[in-house]
Amino acid sequence: MADITDPFVRFMDVQKSYDGETLVVKNLQLDIAKGEFLTLLGPSGSGKTTCLMMLAGFESPTHGEIILDGVPISNVPPHKRGIGMVFQNYALFPHMSVAENVGYPLKVRGMGRDEMHRRVRRVLDMVELGHLGGRRPAQLSGGQQQRVALARALVFEPALVLLDEPLGALDKNLREQMQYELKHIHETLGVTMVYVTHDQTEALTMSDRIAVFDDGIIQQLAAPSTLYEEPGNSFVAQFIGENNRLLGTVEAVDGQECRVRADSGDVIHALDVRTTGVGGRTELSLRPERVSINPGAGTTPNILPAEVLEVIYVGDHIRSRMKVCGHDDFIVKVPNWAGHVHLRQGEQVEIGWFASDCRALDA
Repeated sequence: MADITDPFVRFMDVQKSYDGETLVVKNLQLDIAKGEFLTLLGPSGSGKTTCLMMLAGFESPTHGEIILDGVPISNVPPHKRGIGMVFQNYALFPHMSVAENVGYPLKVRGMGRDEMHRRVRRVLDMVELGHLGGRRPAQLSGGQQQRVALARALVFEPALVLLDEPLGALDKNLREQMQYELKHIHETLGVTMVYVTHDQTEALTMSDRIAVFDDGIIQQLAAPSTLYEEPGNSFVAQFIGENNRLLGTVEAVDGQECRVRADSGDVIHALDVRTTGVGGRTELSLRPERVSINPGAGTTPNILPAEVLEVIYVGDHIRSRMKVCGHDDFIVKVPNWAGHVHLRQGEQVEIGWFASDCRALDA
């Protein structure tokens, strides 16, 4: 990925309000590197789509400035920004063939016929639709229509492509296939892509970095592995991946670790990530796959009793819901391999985890 010290896109103190009172985007500071695949991830109403629409030019910032390749663009109309767009509904012209749809951006730019045909053929081959150039959109599957929309966004060789939930209308298998294809096209072309989704798996699969939005603010901006392994606050911990939550009060702090008295009375050792110190309330975050069953005395600093409430065979792992510290929604995942622990409903077990895998966050 390119050096972020020389950003290709820059949001500078950007705010957006539709009614003059409520800010849907609050003081956004965001730099995007040239060639980066950045995903804006968050629940509905978090501000992610508004940011994309401001970058595209379909919305204007209430305050602040957006810079594209060193040029302020707030007063530049959408069609002069040179940005490719892919929407969830594809927005294809039904009366045009696939090739005509893809070539339309070149036609309105006055490109010569021979060069236009060459580019259309090249980009259709790239999305593996070279043999369907003569068909109409209604004769294509949803996945094929999505590829046509992507080809149309890429055909005029923009430096920036914006994608607004483009895979939302596809079924699960096709969506997963298109995630890998999009990632491959991005790596091949080196084009900067900004992608909006509320699907965390989609974001983790494709992105160089993810900006997690909530309430008009970026809660955390980091690589996918960092967001999952090192969530910066309780919202990110809950929104990215599956997460166990335990509430308690900090009893002691020793360097990077702390001792927490859970509301159930159990003592838990954790990594002090975002607490207010001794006496403060905290929410502990722990991934289900980091928990071991019957670990043995002294092997981990945290060993607690648990009751097995439910066991589900998932294939590559066994998912168990347990009662832990008074909570009956504690999830443990154990790999499905020869010799793994066989759990039975109603069984009393011990579970354990390392302090470094348990993050003490804001309450």
